[in-house]
Amino acid sequence: MADLTKVRFDGIWKKFRRGSAHDSLRDLIPSLVKGAVRRRSRTELGEKDFWALRDVSFEVEAGKALGIIGRNGAGKSTTLKILTRIIAPTRGTYQTVGRVGALIEVAAGFHPDLTGRENVFLQAAILGMPRVVVDRVFDSIVEFAGVEAFIDTPVKRYSSGMNARLGFAVAAHLEPDVLIIDEVLSVGDTSFQAKCLERMRSFKQEGVAIVFVSHNMHAIADLCDDALQLDGAVVSQGAAGDVVRDYLAGAGRKATAGSGPVQLASLGLSCADGAPASIIAPGTRLRQLIEVIGTGTISDCSLTMIIRRSTDNLLVFERWYPFNEVGIPMLAPGDRHRLTVDFTAHLLRGLYQVYWRVYHHPTTRYISTLATAGIFQVDEDTCHGGVADLEARVARVP
Repeated sequence: MADLTKVRFDGIWKKFRRGSAHDSLRDLIPSLVKGAVRRRSRTELGEKDFWALRDVSFEVEAGKALGIIGRNGAGKSTTLKILTRIIAPTRGTYQTVGRVGALIEVAAGFHPDLTGRENVFLQAAILGMPRVVVDRVFDSIVEFAGVEAFIDTPVKRYSSGMNARLGFAVAAHLEPDVLIIDEVLSVGDTSFQAKCLERMRSFKQEGVAIVFVSHNMHAIADLCDDALQLDGAVVSQGAAGDVVRDYLAGAGRKATAGSGPVQLASLGLSCADGAPASIIAPGTRLRQLIEVIGTGTISDCSLTMIIRRSTDNLLVFERWYPFNEVGIPMLAPGDRHRLTVDFTAHLLRGLYQVYWRVYHHPTTRYISTLATAGIFQVDEDTCHGGVADLEARVARVP
């Protein structure tokens, strides 16, 4: 039986070094000499080294799609950059079979001073598309991107959405054997996102293997056959729907201990009826349960609740709650206070993360942070942009 595997990622490790950039030849030469004298093993971490990926493996067959999910900094983009040969792994092997179409950064390969027309040919050349093929599909690329009126405008005047649409349109007409996509659905309006998903479904039917990184959990569950959750290493792997549910349900279930006298713990984020807050509709009532734990004696603090959209780190909500107002005038070692906060997610589509921090007023600093107390996905398909659900209604006046 023929091997249908188009993408193979086998035991990949990737090491990076913090602060490894050199601003001058004076800094670079001593660094090279030290590296030659004291060469470390590929498996050994130096003082400033860290593993971005640790023993990550997966395969994708023709006609299948793999979704990769995880928090920011979990290694998702590093994985795609290895697959597209932008960077090399420290250990392990990988393989892609056939022509690879990739869109791993908005406007990657675009020159800001060239027009959209010129950049289509430039991007196509980077992706290995012959000029004669570009000539044949050029009008279709421009129509797909919806930039007909701006095709002869320099792309430095394009919005990020226009850049992404044009970049995806080129990749979508490459006729690839493997398609590697990173967060193309984080920009653009609803109709373009739907067009992208439909094109990727067509690719699957044509036997293309797809590796898809996204914070859009609904798109991952809808498009992908399998998924893996990364946090440096593989946290979970399996059917896409199962991995998405585990990721959303399990976020933020451990305390983050700071160096100060307060710890915060998330005890869960749920809908008002007790159901898990995973994929919800705009206007859903949610309940966050947290615990404030005393590890020292302190007062005059405030809890800060923060909600950000994960795809672009946009701050959508922030509010302070003084300890006195929530019934904690003084926090002593061993004290444990459970608090609930009920709120309405008047938000549009996207993945949102809930953070909690403790602010100490006398020292004007944050003394404890719960980086991810909960994650929830808002799913809707009626609006074309924005972040807030204003419940706008249109009616004809008699």
